[in-house]
Amino acid sequence: MTEPAYLSSTRQAYDTVAADYAELLRDELDTKPLDRAMLAAFAELVRTPETGEVADLGCGPGRITAHLRNLGVNAFGIDLSPEMVAIARRTYPGLRFEEGTMTALNLADEAVGGAVAWYSTVHTPPAVLPTVFAEIHRVLAPGGHFLIAFKAGDEHRHAQRGYGHELSLDIYWTPPELIAELLTGSGLVLDARLIREPDDTEKPRSGPQAFFLAHRTP
Repeated sequence: MTEPAYLSSTRQAYDTVAADYAELLRDELDTKPLDRAMLAAFAELVRTPETGEVADLGCGPGRITAHLRNLGVNAFGIDLSPEMVAIARRTYPGLRFEEGTMTALNLADEAVGGAVAWYSTVHTPPAVLPTVFAEIHRVLAPGGHFLIAFKAGDEHRHAQRGYGHELSLDIYWTPPELIAELLTGSGLVLDARLIREPDDTEKPRSGPQAFFLAHRTP
């Protein structure tokens, strides 16, 4: 089967910028207390011994995976970009990182007790999001929790340069009400929403940032 063009272009873009991206965002969470609060709430829900493993989907260079492990979560990472996975493995040799795509996860049904998509759906065309959320529902164990961070809005931009490199990358701002509808449509139950304005480290044109917590029914 031919791979969708958006996956190929996203992989190529992140393979190109991997090293600079990892360095630029290495300490980003330090200045984002609300983002850390949502990760902390998620960690509290999934770090019980019976939870099992938690998947960081679209983990990039592994910083969120590592942050979750520091919060006591048995987390591992999956990313589309081989270069990102290679950097994550070098940076955090004690953690597990794998290549994969959120539209077809190489995980068994009900395999994980939790999942995170930390801005990793922002390059996914909205029409494909139902497939992504259906996959997340499939791999979550009953009672498992899901945390998603995304750009809130209704806009599509095409970037031709980023992190000091030429690239070709689509970026989507998605209405929070649409994400809520798609999550519930996939069978997940929405538990909490946080929408914050861009902070001093983000460009004003980045717009509001959204964080949703949901779970699969027991």
